Amino acid sequence: MSARVLLPWTDIEVPEGVEAAYYDGDEAVPDGLGNVEFYVLPYDRGPEGPKLIAGLPSLRVVQSLSAGVEAIVPLLPADVRLANGRGLHDLSVAEHALALIHAAQRDLPRWFAQQARGEWTREHTRSLADSRVLLVGYGSIGRAIERQLLAAEAVVTRVASRARPDEDVHGVAELRDLLPEADIVVLVLPETPATRGLIGADELAALPGDALVVNVGRGTAIDTDALLAETRTGRLRAALDVVDPEPLPADHPLWTVPGVVITPHIAGGSASFYPRAKSLVAEQLRRYAKGEELFNLVER
Repeated sequence: MSARVLLPWTDIEVPEGVEAAYYDGDEAVPDGLGNVEFYVLPYDRGPEGPKLIAGLPSLRVVQSLSAGVEAIVPLLPADVRLANGRGLHDLSVAEHALALIHAAQRDLPRWFAQQARGEWTREHTRSLADSRVLLVGYGSIGRAIERQLLAAEAVVTRVASRARPDEDVHGVAELRDLLPEADIVVLVLPETPATRGLIGADELAALPGDALVVNVGRGTAIDTDALLAETRTGRLRAALDVVDPEPLPADHPLWTVPGVVITPHIAGGSASFYPRAKSLVAEQLRRYAKGEELFNLVER
């Protein structure tokens, strides 16, 4: 009998009576996958894993380990259920967002460059404490970021797609009115038609001088040309884990703008992610084998 589940790691507990095959996104695709019903996509391995969906005629469930699944949805037959990785990346992305903020506020790139030169020149820096932070995207990752911001004694304003007055959450329709009061804007947004280009030239112009723009969601939320124009003059600063285009070309001018910190879309993939992901997959397989409802099902 060939496999019924296709997994990216060999150290996941598989229920009794369920046969597993393994594909990590890098090695060759195994043979005999015609009766695979449950496919766990390899994490952060490019487009080859999702392309395999079309070659699995018995597929019933796809489990993504990413929170955002906008690129996967168009690949799925109508009768295949999709579960995402909501919750797996919360702490990892929150840590990285705070690291980016601290790096920018405390001028860490400057001090690292001085270290390389063996130079001792001192100057006081900005701080996160008491900064007014506009947190745009108040889902599970946004809440994890907020906890760390509050621990740092920042002042947080929450923004989501729709206002939720009972949770003191503003709607994105209020964004233009909120931007002038922000020292730091943190974007934690999925890629949707509503979020593409949400932060454009007008929104950036509404920010006060020396404000910091942080993006740990999707690069398409910011108009890159507009951000480049504002950061090149030194009026705004940026700390980005995601960009548009991605990967950012080696000759793109954003790389070398003073006041811009860039990391290569790594916020969600820290060591804390992997044991959490494996535990989720093991529980999903148990539920699937028992005919129970799965976690994190995506409505389509």
